[in-house]
Amino acid sequence: MKQLEESLRIRKLQPDEFVTSFNCGDEDLNNFILNDAPLYRKALLAVTYVVEERETGKVIAYFSLANDRISLTDFHNKTEFNRFRKHRFVNEKRLKSYPAGKLCRLAVDLSAQDSHIGSYLIDFIKSFFISDNKTGCRFITVDAYADVIAFYEKNNFVKLDDEDKDARTRLLYFDLNDIAD
Repeated sequence: MKQLEESLRIRKLQPDEFVTSFNCGDEDLNNFILNDAPLYRKALLAVTYVVEERETGKVIAYFSLANDRISLTDFHNKTEFNRFRKHRFVNEKRLKSYPAGKLCRLAVDLSAQDSHIGSYLIDFIKSFFISDNKTGCRFITVDAYADVIAFYEKNNFVKLDDEDKDARTRLLYFDLNDIAD
């Protein structure tokens, strides 16, 4: 991972900047970075970060972040929500929702898909929320495509519940308290 860190640069995509070349093999993810990311930024809906090769400046990955929450309404019933929060929070901190950062999109260009950049970026994002946490964010959530759920589980994300088990995407979360100092 150290070699990845030295060979890559992660930076915020500027509001009027467009990426001109990117192909991860998924048309929706390609379209987002090639066309929609600046529009989401201008509308204050999400901020996108590009991952570039230091030597060439080529964009080989990107991720997009927004605000989210895990709340009572995400669960089938109040009992399931209470089970979720029971071992995480003391009674005084039992709220109806908990702040989360949303990993809206994560994509790696086909040219770099065998280099473990995806897991490197997940670790980067986790530390991004933990380091000097400015907003009191407790969780990272992701609506993962069904075919990449195993990737997120390998990176310690957990399915929120089984209600969406047959859906195109599943809601997963990572509890930042698991790595916080």
